[in-house]
Amino acid sequence: MSVSTDQHRSLSPAASLRVAVISGSVRKDRMGPTIARWVAATLDPPAAPDPAPALDPAAALDPAPVDLIDVAQVELPDDSLLYPGGGPKSEVADRIAAADAFVFVTPEYNHSYPASLKRLIDWHYGEWRLKPATIVAYGVHGGYAAIEHLRGVLAELSVVTTRRALGLRVPWTSLDDQGRYTPDAELSRGLTASLTELRWWAEVLADARRDRPFTT
Repeated sequence: MSVSTDQHRSLSPAASLRVAVISGSVRKDRMGPTIARWVAATLDPPAAPDPAPALDPAAALDPAPVDLIDVAQVELPDDSLLYPGGGPKSEVADRIAAADAFVFVTPEYNHSYPASLKRLIDWHYGEWRLKPATIVAYGVHGGYAAIEHLRGVLAELSVVTTRRALGLRVPWTSLDDQGRYTPDAELSRGLTASLTELRWWAEVLADARRDRPFTT
């Protein structure tokens, strides 16, 4: 697969960390895009796609450019053309390669994450490698089974997942009158902690890819 050389650049403390926020559900009535917008608003309030409710001042981050990728809006090539580590280049391959870090927003379906997200992951290889990711999962019981299943898949792709991940229990009960996700302050601080760890890993791994490239 084609991999942008941009993934080998170094991040200085003042450089902008680019984060791809990936919404993994394709169901008609889904919470994924709503939660992804909440994550994006935390990462980069001025660039949030919709006006966002005021954030907890204690849960503030330095702004980072965000690329929202909705799996439901991505058309992948036919799976018969896929082979390990390669295949036709997808329409989002360059966007994934350009990211310094990832946030996977996923529901829990039947004790795991959806096939739609697995398919997006499988259609890319080098674009993910040696970059960090955090996981924001949701469901009736908080989505923790989806988090643990996704960790194993990402490890196989040399993705470093943050220790801190976030499970959201019944998030559809925390929507405001405009349909925006409005969690309590504790969950907002939990997201900020995960994203702070993500930023640290992104800076460390960007420098490592530049100075000590992993070749095997």
